[in-house]
Amino acid sequence: MAYSDGYEYHIHLSRGDIGRYVFLPGDPGRCETIAQHFDNPRFVASHREHTTWAGELDGEPVAVTSTGMGGPSTAIAVEELIHVGADTFMRVGTSGAMQPQTLPGDVAVINSAIRDEGTGLHYLPMEFPAVANLELVNGLVDAAVDMGRRYHVGVSQSKDSFYGQHDPDSMPVGPRLRERWDAWVKGGCLVSEMECATLFLVASVRHVRAGGIMMIMGHHDFAPMTDAEKDASKVENVIPVAIEGMRRVIAADRRRG
Repeated sequence: MAYSDGYEYHIHLSRGDIGRYVFLPGDPGRCETIAQHFDNPRFVASHREHTTWAGELDGEPVAVTSTGMGGPSTAIAVEELIHVGADTFMRVGTSGAMQPQTLPGDVAVINSAIRDEGTGLHYLPMEFPAVANLELVNGLVDAAVDMGRRYHVGVSQSKDSFYGQHDPDSMPVGPRLRERWDAWVKGGCLVSEMECATLFLVASVRHVRAGGIMMIMGHHDFAPMTDAEKDASKVENVIPVAIEGMRRVIAADRRRG
């Protein structure tokens, strides 16, 4: 659905504003921070929760657009970005730890997501898995290895309620939330966040590529973080890995012609 003035209704972008490769933070305030890693970064548009900056990586047009928090706004952003020509999406954000082997400041490369959200049901039945594109997963892993970063590859829990995780006992359905959380942990779920499942499902339906890289924050047992751990888990510390991962994807695409 294009707006009457020729741009997409929510993200306020038109064809030609961006290239095919897009980073997706949730927070509009992180767009400029990510764009500072581009060559020739420039502001493009901002409307509602969707802010966009553009630039280049190794001569290839790239962009960063914020999705806002949660599945509904993520689906809107990705759908409209596809309308204007994007086909490769990398979610970049923060996530809560769920496993004892992770440390604050570790990197999580997301290869799939638990569909603990509702937006995906408007795209595909619950039996359909939310899976990342292998090219993006491999590019991010290679980047983390070459940069000497501690990383983990695994499943995220994509939820609709932040406080359902952080304050479940205040909810009338708290016992069910805790039971499900324990099941995710016992199944090996790596981290908890709010957008990957929706992103991966929209990408599956629209036949585009999507992946995700997350900064791991906190401890699996919710123990307080030290000041050093808080510094280590700032989102700025995961952005260089995301940038290098996208460079790997761009280079692989060029090799294939």
